[in-house]
Amino acid sequence: MSQVLGIDVGGSGIKGSIVDVEKGVFIEERIKISTPQPATPTAMAKVVNKIIKGFDWAGKPVGIGFPSVIKNGHALTAANIDASWIDYPIVSKWSASLKCPLNIINDADAAGLAEMRFGKGKDVKGVVILLTLGTGIGSSIFVDGRLMPNTEFGHIQYMHRKPAEKLLSNAARENRKLGWKVYGRELNGYLQYLEFLLNPDLIIIGGGISKKFENYSNQFTLKTPITNAATMNDAGIIGAALATTLI
Repeated sequence: MSQVLGIDVGGSGIKGSIVDVEKGVFIEERIKISTPQPATPTAMAKVVNKIIKGFDWAGKPVGIGFPSVIKNGHALTAANIDASWIDYPIVSKWSASLKCPLNIINDADAAGLAEMRFGKGKDVKGVVILLTLGTGIGSSIFVDGRLMPNTEFGHIQYMHRKPAEKLLSNAARENRKLGWKVYGRELNGYLQYLEFLLNPDLIIIGGGISKKFENYSNQFTLKTPITNAATMNDAGIIGAALATTLI
């Protein structure tokens, strides 16, 4: 199985493409649809179904990266989606309604898998952290290439006892109207905090904002090497597809 439909579910958009999981590239142009509001299980399933139909992929394997802690087939958290997702049996419900064999993992874990296989984390030993800066802050951590799933570093209580993602995600940057210099300086403080806690060997910045890395990275003063993701904003789709081959 070298071709899998990967879908990346985000707080603002749901996007997917057919992925060559051996090369880590899209075979088809991606489809992107805005995340429905409210982002309930039924409403989001309809959007995912549109993407499946858009690629004529009914009944075939689908990998989904989803913005929640995913354990034992359940979504356990709902930071940037509707509260009705908490403890929702997403794998069984969506497999039945979408009529496809599904593999569903945390969206940042999916992005991390892609970057560790095809990007700048490839062959890196030790501790690697990937942060996706988008609607929130997603995180994944790898030790000698092995994923430790479902980390939530975006929810660490940071300045003024607020979750870090409420201050430093890309959406927060836009809402706070921060210039790149100020944003880079504040993000640097958060990254230094993670560095102190985890002593990583590499930090990778992913998500759409990774394309603007040079605009804010000149404010970083970490000891740890830090870079932007090679797979950039495609990582979630690629990693979601890739994860179906790892189970």
